[in-house]
Amino acid sequence: MTGFTVALVLVVAAAGLLRWRRPAWYWLTFGATLASLRVLVSYATVMDACGLTVPPSRWRLALARAADRPVPASRPPRILRLRPTRTGLVLRLKLRPGQDAFDVAAASDRLRHSFAMYGVTSREVRSGVVEVRMTGYDVLKRVQMPAKTDTRPMRVPVALREDGSVHYRDYRAIPHGLTLGATESGKSVYQRNLVAGLASQDVALVGIDCKQGVELFPLARRFSALADTPDTAAELLDALVDRMEGVYQVIRAEQRITADVPDAEIAADIWDLPDHLRPVPIVVLVDEVAELALFASKEEEKRRDRIITALVRLAQLGRAAGIYLEICGQRFGSELGKGITMLRAQLTGRTAHRVNDETSANMAFGDISSDAVLAAIQIPAEMRGVAVAGDSTGGWHRIRAPHTSLRQAVNVCNRHADLTPDLPELAAFRPALPGTPAAPVPLSKTAPATA
Repeated sequence: MTGFTVALVLVVAAAGLLRWRRPAWYWLTFGATLASLRVLVSYATVMDACGLTVPPSRWRLALARAADRPVPASRPPRILRLRPTRTGLVLRLKLRPGQDAFDVAAASDRLRHSFAMYGVTSREVRSGVVEVRMTGYDVLKRVQMPAKTDTRPMRVPVALREDGSVHYRDYRAIPHGLTLGATESGKSVYQRNLVAGLASQDVALVGIDCKQGVELFPLARRFSALADTPDTAAELLDALVDRMEGVYQVIRAEQRITADVPDAEIAADIWDLPDHLRPVPIVVLVDEVAELALFASKEEEKRRDRIITALVRLAQLGRAAGIYLEICGQRFGSELGKGITMLRAQLTGRTAHRVNDETSANMAFGDISSDAVLAAIQIPAEMRGVAVAGDSTGGWHRIRAPHTSLRQAVNVCNRHADLTPDLPELAAFRPALPGTPAAPVPLSKTAPATA
């Protein structure tokens, strides 16, 4: 008996230590089993307390009266599946007649307290079926990406959502994106994860970093073009517009619109072209958009209008040509001048890190979801990297990218430097790299070449 007591105390102590220091390990060893038992045992009581039950049907009441039995109890949604995951539980429910997926979503906070879980979210899988995802601990406190992710061409994992699932940046589904955030909010880490994920894919990276290239130039071995001043950025964007028009000519020549060609084989963008004719897709990363929109003289105003016009054209027409925009900034409002709101309307994907005021959050989510605005302004300053990601459908998630140092991102880019495509239209903007046998090309056309 003494040995059993000692063993029990050691197990309890180990569980408590794991829960404190390694919550993910605790969940995999103890938490998932205990939480599953807690959900199954208290399910009917919790659903009744949360108002997620329906009265018995008339035929059941009639049958009970005929058999002289007690009145049947109210029925909760039927459990279709309970599946433990590495971060929590996934509960799939079959709703009863008269119930709606919104009822479950409205009761999410009550379910979180009743089941003693860290977080509860729900989504409708199909008509009458709702999936409830419950997290057993704070997955955003120490982000650990799963070993296996569903990576596809132009689709990379960049962060972890608060429900434990992976947040992907899918350029074919959401071509253009906007990332906002105050200084020291985690935008740079998010951008590094994005570049590191794209580095191993067959894609050209083009960067515009008007902070003299301090953010993107260390990753230059994986970039096909870089601009570090507004003047160079204007010329680079004009070259991208020219390339876009050339790609459209290739698509027109290969559309094959004849009566005997099936609809599925008619080319409408680069992904419908044969592999040997398909131009390499391009992701354009703008590090600080305000530096492109601010001006102090008439000449700078002309340059600014030229830049914004090119960005708007790329946002409106670039998807079919395989050109995708990823624009970052601290603010992105109408105070940046004409054309900014038109550009923002084309940026479907929205990501907002910690912002300094509600107006900045409204710039990202004001036309999408008021709840997302509230979530963005509530991000604490000490939680760097936490962000709210949404799209034009109104859906949003709280995410956090894993911490990636600049050295780690540089190592990934250097490892995949051989995948950097050489684009003739952008050859003048190819960054000069130390140790390359070719003649050095200065990053800025106005800057003197260094030996």
